[in-house]
Amino acid sequence: MPEKHPNAPAAGTKLGSHYSRCFGCGDDALGGLRVSSTVGEGVSVTTEFTVTENHQGAPGLAHGGLLALAFDEALGAVNWLIGAIAVTGRLETDYLLPVPVGTTLHITAQCDGIAGRKIFTSAEGRLDGPEGPVAVRATAIFIQVGVDHFLSNGRLEDVQEAMHDPEQLRAARAFEVNP
Repeated sequence: MPEKHPNAPAAGTKLGSHYSRCFGCGDDALGGLRVSSTVGEGVSVTTEFTVTENHQGAPGLAHGGLLALAFDEALGAVNWLIGAIAVTGRLETDYLLPVPVGTTLHITAQCDGIAGRKIFTSAEGRLDGPEGPVAVRATAIFIQVGVDHFLSNGRLEDVQEAMHDPEQLRAARAFEVNP
């Protein structure tokens, strides 16, 4: 099983946003989900996502794409615990129960293994509490990359702005490791 990076935050620590304009976790993303994760035991995180009226797909129910986004954020947060900068390579989401507006989905995500640059993760989301019924399950494969990935592929002005933001630069460099 994967182990936490020596510099990983302790269990119970709330993780901040990896980028302030991230639609999933950023505080500056207009209309974003603004989910945040808390470090769990082992190589896991917990994330809560409350479904509002703005998150509807079918009347009164969460949009499946927004649920997938919440899971992508929770699964991606696990990468901070192993000291990896990584991007989503594959995300598979299974919807088991409808998630109504007003419901809080309690997501627990964990790292299941690492093979080369690939990070294998899984998660489940429970309705209205950590012991509630499982409504959504997801698995993902993340691919480890260096900061140069964003310099080569991102919109230059956004990458430059993020790289000049001391908090963003500190966060990016904190876990830049040689895999």
